[in-house]
Amino acid sequence: MLDRLKALQTRPYLVALLLGLAAQLLFTIHLDRPSRIMFDEVHYVPAAHALLDLEGPRNVEHPLVGKELIGAGIVLFGDNPFGWRAFTTLAGTATVLGAFAFLWLLLGSMRAALVGAVLTAVNQSVYVQARTSMLDIFLGAFLLWAMVVMLWAMKGSPVQVRRRWIGASVLLGLAVGTKWAAIPYVALAGCAFLVIRLRDARRAKRPLRSAFPGTDQPHWPGLATIPGLLILGAVSMATYFATFFPAFFYERDPLTLAGLIPLQKEMYALQTQVLAKHTYQSDWWTWPLMIRPIWYFYEWDQGAQRGVLLIGNPVIMWGGLVAVLACLWAWLRERAIGPLAVALLWIASLAIYVVIPKSLGFYYYYHLSAIFLCLALAVAFHHFDRGRNKGREEWFVAAAIVAFLYFYPILAASPLVDAQGFRKWMWFPTWP
Repeated sequence: MLDRLKALQTRPYLVALLLGLAAQLLFTIHLDRPSRIMFDEVHYVPAAHALLDLEGPRNVEHPLVGKELIGAGIVLFGDNPFGWRAFTTLAGTATVLGAFAFLWLLLGSMRAALVGAVLTAVNQSVYVQARTSMLDIFLGAFLLWAMVVMLWAMKGSPVQVRRRWIGASVLLGLAVGTKWAAIPYVALAGCAFLVIRLRDARRAKRPLRSAFPGTDQPHWPGLATIPGLLILGAVSMATYFATFFPAFFYERDPLTLAGLIPLQKEMYALQTQVLAKHTYQSDWWTWPLMIRPIWYFYEWDQGAQRGVLLIGNPVIMWGGLVAVLACLWAWLRERAIGPLAVALLWIASLAIYVVIPKSLGFYYYYHLSAIFLCLALAVAFHHFDRGRNKGREEWFVAAAIVAFLYFYPILAASPLVDAQGFRKWMWFPTWP
């Protein structure tokens, strides 16, 4: 096993190709189950139809990118379950590959990159969202790849750095154009850029003010701090507003340049309105503990009782919390920056929902946090293994795969024995 990993160490693109094919196959098998609209697809599939027909505004509370991608799937594969969900499967595969690329760039370890990617594929949040025509899988893919490209931009020639930095800014703009939940991550990206610049100045024993004007920097060479922040803000904002282009051609209530800013105010009002209580609502603190999963579907379909339950992989969701603590410990004890970064990613992803003015919360809001737990697990195993290749992470991945296979029937809408067939997976009273 170790010899094979060493051989693959110099061929990350081949590994990524094979990993992407495996992930795409996993997400695509039986994509037509269920054969009907499920859960919040009731909002986004009709909104995609409205976009394709340019009939007028629909599902105004969210921007257009996710619905544009759902519509692209309908155009390519038809108005059917496969068409509705085709591009979400691609976003799921992109998320798995994003985890691989992020860890490869951060750690330079094939073992850690594979561990993080496989855990991402079987963490169950990515699996279910990749097979459901909703927005969160696109949000995760765009944000994760923005992080990847920002890491990639840290080294290279000044021209390469600038191009990659612009590319990361575009991806952040597309993420915001999918859901406004991405807005805090644009701010976090700018803060991370600034903190790294200040840290570089401190390590070089230069005045902190030297972090701002110069382009001769160890990270993102050729890109001065203030221009970098301006590019990040301007490009991401321009990309976001460009995603509204189709709305200018609506038959009913077409968007105008004068109406672009008022539309943002309307979206804010809709997103912050006080909503009626919902059966599946939950508070942010319950999400890491996996207290309230959500049935996306539980009906008779295609001749059998079938269900799709959004529930995290217990091995990853609960083991990942230990990994976050281990990463924080690595920083406290050794000032290890990589572990601290992924731990803060998870903490920030949860803290966002403590702050934003949402009247209701749902477990699927934890989607990004679930991805970051996979990164934290891979980083923690890599850090504490210290190159000794003890193989503990392989046992952990095996346990996560076993848990995924155990829950698979109620993740993939497989036939159940009867209407009460779901009960054997319900470990706690709060699980529906």
